[in-house]
Amino acid sequence: MTFNLATMLREARHTAPDKPLCHSRDATFTYEQIDEASGRVAAALLALGLERGDRVAVQLPNLPEFLLCYFGILKAGLILVPLNPLLKAREIAYHLEDSGARILVTYAPLAGEGVEAAQTADKVPVYAVTLPGTADVPAGTLPFEDLLDAADSGDIAPTNADDTAVVLYTSGTTGRPKGAELTHFQLYMNCTVSGNLFGIREDDVVLAVLPLFHVFGLSSVLNVVVRFGGTLALVPRFEITPVLDAMAEHRCTIFSGVPTMFFALLHADTARHDLSALRVGCSGGAAIPGEVIRAFEEKFPGTVILEGYGLSESASTTTFNISAEQRKVGSIGKPVWGVETRVVDDADRTLPPGPEHVGEIVIRGHNMMKGYWNDPEATAEVVRDGWFHTGDLGYADEDGYLYIVDRKKDMVIRGGFNVYPREVEEVLYTHPAIAAAAVIGRADERLGEEVVACVVLKAGAQTDEEEVIAYCRERLAAYKYPREVRFFSTLPMGPTGKILKKELRTAVQ
Repeated sequence: MTFNLATMLREARHTAPDKPLCHSRDATFTYEQIDEASGRVAAALLALGLERGDRVAVQLPNLPEFLLCYFGILKAGLILVPLNPLLKAREIAYHLEDSGARILVTYAPLAGEGVEAAQTADKVPVYAVTLPGTADVPAGTLPFEDLLDAADSGDIAPTNADDTAVVLYTSGTTGRPKGAELTHFQLYMNCTVSGNLFGIREDDVVLAVLPLFHVFGLSSVLNVVVRFGGTLALVPRFEITPVLDAMAEHRCTIFSGVPTMFFALLHADTARHDLSALRVGCSGGAAIPGEVIRAFEEKFPGTVILEGYGLSESASTTTFNISAEQRKVGSIGKPVWGVETRVVDDADRTLPPGPEHVGEIVIRGHNMMKGYWNDPEATAEVVRDGWFHTGDLGYADEDGYLYIVDRKKDMVIRGGFNVYPREVEEVLYTHPAIAAAAVIGRADERLGEEVVACVVLKAGAQTDEEEVIAYCRERLAAYKYPREVRFFSTLPMGPTGKILKKELRTAVQ
């Protein structure tokens, strides 16, 4: 069966050619403009000698040029390899070499790292997207405009539905990053099912501040919006003032983000911004405390936060809470249409429901990756009997709702007892002085590990270690409450806003 994911852009253009697809940099681009310009990119790539199945690496922030590259690559029958713009030369070189990328498209202000990497990766040509009004391209690069010089043939390559569309590298928290192969069909199914669950409408404006190089931003934001003919408000990085400005100016109705973004909005001064259009907040990427959900919905009346769960290997959304009426706060929801989940023990036996039966969450369905790029051994480690082993610990309740307890690697074992950081974090977030919290384990000679709370205080708030420990001791079992509290001005975060517990562990050892 032939199917190309770029078809959804073409169909949306046919429906509403003059409708805005994205707002960015004080400019607006319509569906017709993005479709036509991405067609020129496709023609240019093929004119350079690239052939069906070749990889093209794109290292850009959330700019319209990302959309041109993405859909141009798909239209040409090529494979997108999205990269974090903040990667350094050594890291970029690894991704280029591992994926065999033929071309790198990067951002001019960050091009030096890409140029250095390209020299060690078979001298891969580098195209640079320049800042508006800047004519000069960085040394060692070609202007991105060269990829817009070709004439748009209007063609979309007749790829097979199970052809790889994107090789999306995992974060590499366990070893070197691995490239999850996601197909045209998987990505199409995921955005179609997700959009229906989100309740997206044609008149919705979705804030796109989640990085598009990440599966959450690519599959659950960009693809969903194009699939359903909505509009994106592109913001290159999460900074509170630009985010609030964009939400107010473009009357954003949907905000998708990770919990730290919701924390920031919750504690921001929004009095000068009209955010009354906001109706849905989609949270994923990490567990969001129930206290944050309640406080956010109180601050922004008419808005509901719906939590979901997904991974790079599952093309994003795997479970979801579908509505305010049916959600369970603290749960990641139920499996989405066409996806199955189980909670299993170490012998892969299905566990009964209930919080006393914590095991690893495993999944299978239409959203499962083909495998890791050129790494059958790594694929075999996580896919057994057709089930993908997520590495996430959780349990199911009697109604089939899933609850994430923690990552296997994040669990703290204190004196032989399992302590799940999320449970302790939920308590910390109810403390009136605490704005952000993360719980980790520190090596301890007597107990194996000790529970450590890393916290950021709200502006103007005061407390001390003894008081925080006492607060937790009143609300948690004796083996769970933290014996140590570290205070930070900010917690280290990755490009998607996830708290980097690995860095916290290093800081407290």
